[in-house]
Amino acid sequence: MIKVLQNPKTTGKIKAIASKSEVHRLLICAALSDKRTEIVCENINADIKATANCLTALGAEIEYINGVFQVTPIKSTPESCVLPCGESGSTLRFLMPLVAAFGCNGIFELQGRLSQRPLSPLKEELERSGVKIEVLNEEILVSGKCTKTDFTISGNVSSQFISGLMFMLTKTGGKITITDTIESRPYIEMTADTLKSFGCNIDFSDNIITVPKTCPLISPKKAESFGDWSNAAFFITAGVIGKEKIPVTSLDINSRQGDKAIIKVLRDFGAKIEIENNEIIAYPSKLVAHDIDAADIPDLVPVLAVLASNAKGTTRIYNCSRLRLKESDRIEAVKQMISALGGKIEINNDDIIITGSPLTGGTVNSQNDHRIAMSAAVAAFSTDEEVKIIDAEAVNKSYPSFWDEIK
Repeated sequence: MIKVLQNPKTTGKIKAIASKSEVHRLLICAALSDKRTEIVCENINADIKATANCLTALGAEIEYINGVFQVTPIKSTPESCVLPCGESGSTLRFLMPLVAAFGCNGIFELQGRLSQRPLSPLKEELERSGVKIEVLNEEILVSGKCTKTDFTISGNVSSQFISGLMFMLTKTGGKITITDTIESRPYIEMTADTLKSFGCNIDFSDNIITVPKTCPLISPKKAESFGDWSNAAFFITAGVIGKEKIPVTSLDINSRQGDKAIIKVLRDFGAKIEIENNEIIAYPSKLVAHDIDAADIPDLVPVLAVLASNAKGTTRIYNCSRLRLKESDRIEAVKQMISALGGKIEINNDDIIITGSPLTGGTVNSQNDHRIAMSAAVAAFSTDEEVKIIDAEAVNKSYPSFWDEIK
């Protein structure tokens, strides 16, 4: 699919879609609960479907009707099962420890670049606990039952590893000691908050997470996800670099979502942002370059590169190494995107350096990366010439209605 945008005009408001980060966690907790749970989720995407399908393979009953998931929890797991993860790293990393906790033989099916994304040190920690893990080209085979309840794991690779262990330890109780710098800490806190809402009184302090045995979890009967800051960031940024204000609704300013940081980053650049209740209003603004630490907000980097291109001065985006192993080599994909649009960008090791210069337009290949496709669309709000986006269907991974919202 190819999309072409030129001088888009904006009217009305954007309603933020449900946070896939929260919905992943709510679905897993509901599947581990004592009774049926309703999860209000007006929008779903490929990643959310992957988690629902994998939990169904593990024995949960999940229906999606009129914007609501009806989740009947797992009563018993099959001896072996096939878990279709698609391209969802969250699904794989959250559920590998859970399969090990159940002791069933799990075949995780992988698509896209998911097989290239790191599994260490989670893989080694599970193997030390008696679990056998075999990594093939497009499959990961997990067998054996986890015997450990005390884990030590680095926090500088993926917060998803730690969240996966937290879900697993609700069945036995245990402790996770996190070494090194914790990246994406807000997402670990989000997992803790979700588990607490399902009756598990987790303690997370001094880089140690203590998980009491809570098996089954206690269903709140009904749960709801707030709006997704990660995806709302595209429209908020479009409002800042474009010609007309853009209001975005249904966002919780007190959310644990790490990408809520988009507001602070934009304001650091001089953007005018107003917050009224749960509505964010982004106004066209004169922007000045500002360095960005990407450690806790890696998913925002592509759209922040577009932002930096519209700012006066030079911006350095650092702590980007994890972007090499996303749906694309996202550092290289960002460089190609900004260059194709007429911007000035350099890569220094894993730092992205952008000198503000008007983007002119051009053709961007999304490289099947949803965040590259959406960032290129945002760029069109600041260019005079058209922006053509190749493989625009990549947005289905996280935001299937994105092009409808643009339209």
